[in-house]
Parts: sequence; C-alpha cells; structure tokens
Amino acid sequence: MNKNSSETAELLTQLISKMPDTTAEVMVAPTFVNLAQAVKQVASSSIEVVAQNMHFAENGAYTGEISANMLQSIGIETVILGHSERRAYFGEDDTLLAKKVDAALNANMRVIFCFGEELQDRKGGDHFKVVEAQLKNGLFHLDKGHWGKIVLAYEPVWAIGTGETASPEQAQEMHAFIRKTIAGAYDQDTAQMVTILYGGSVKPGNANEIFSKPDVDGGLIGGASLVAEDFAAIVAAI
Repeated sequence: MNKNSSETAELLTQLISKMPDTTAEVMVAPTFVNLAQAVKQVASSSIEVVAQNMHFAENGAYTGEISANMLQSIGIETVILGHSERRAYFGEDDTLLAKKVDAALNANMRVIFCFGEELQDRKGGDHFKVVEAQLKNGLFHLDKGHWGKIVLAYEPVWAIGTGETASPEQAQEMHAFIRKTIAGAYDQDTAQMVTILYGGSVKPGNANEIFSKPDVDGGLIGGASLVAEDFAAIVAAI
C-alpha cells in the first residue's frame, strides 16, 4: 500500500529511464487503483504490470474485491497470490489460496504464488515442513500442465523487517528443497522448469550474491522497488 497516482507515475517514469538492457522479466505491482494507468504508461517498455491479489469468484456480492476478468479487462495477465502479508493480516489460508489459484488459471492468467515460514517455524526447526505443506495444499492439486503458468516466490517471513537476516546459503538451501519437493510430487523436468523467486529483503548490496545461487531464479522485491535506482540495480544484478 504505497504510492498514490502521481507518485506511481513518477516512479515508473524514473524506472523506465533507468532500466538496464536485460533479458530478465521485469514486473511491477502497483495498488489496484493505479493498475490501469500503469499499464498505459509502461506499454512501450518491456516492463509488465501485475496485480497484488484477486478474488476467486468471477463476479458477485463481494464488495471491495477484484476478479480475474476485471484485471484482464485492463491488460493484467499475471497476479500475485498468497503474499505473506495477505496470509498474516487478512487470514488467507491454503484452502482459500488454492481456490484463487484455480480461478486465475481458469482465466489463463499467470500466478506468482508466495509462501514461506515465520520466525517461530524457523526457530522451531519446522521451516521445511511448513513450506512443503504450503506448496502441497496450495498447488499440488494442479495437473502438471498447469505449472507452465506458475511462478514461485519463497518469502522467509522471519527475515523481513524483524532484524533477523537470511544468508544467501539459507536461500539456496530452501530453493533446492522446493525443487526437490516439486520433483517428488511431479517430476524433475517440472521442478527444473519452474521459476523460483527469492523474497527475503533483496537489495542492491546483496542481489549479486543471492542471484548467483543455482536455484535462485530472481527476486520478489519489496522496499527496494520503491526507489527506481535501487530496483534498476537489482534488475542489473539478474
């Protein structure tokens, strides 16, 4: 919940001007009220605009909610689902998120599916178990063919704004575990195909080391994305 209309326009103008020459996919996810203007503003660039969330229903008495069709009608084809803040602050559980995933895929949208353990899970040694359960409950009902539309975003919630830090080695360890878990549920080809983003406070100063890890394919960027120069530097690190 950052940036009003004019602030969003200014940030995107700066970002477009600073964007390095790259083959990486670059996405931005403004607030709902700024999505339409953002789509128009980046139309001539390589940047894709995606949504932060959506509802599972096509329409109906769900005041304040946004459907897949509403997003697609303004040019949005990718949606973030299951972000740690949606889970923590708005009670979104695995069952609800599975319904949202199905709704997005039924609309032929791409899904950036977020998951990750909290501090008590990590300190209690349950981090692998929690991540495996979130993957299984949210995604493993899907047919193998659906995985071409899935991007994973691992968020070590315990290392975001807590004062705790996750090392690049810990990121690699979990990303490798995620691939192994997918390979066990599906096959090795599916596990290697899927893009796994790291969402643990990536900044210009640590991006190179994090992205150098073999199972880290990119980043889900939080605070650093609000500063065009920092976000462009992270893109350059990819």
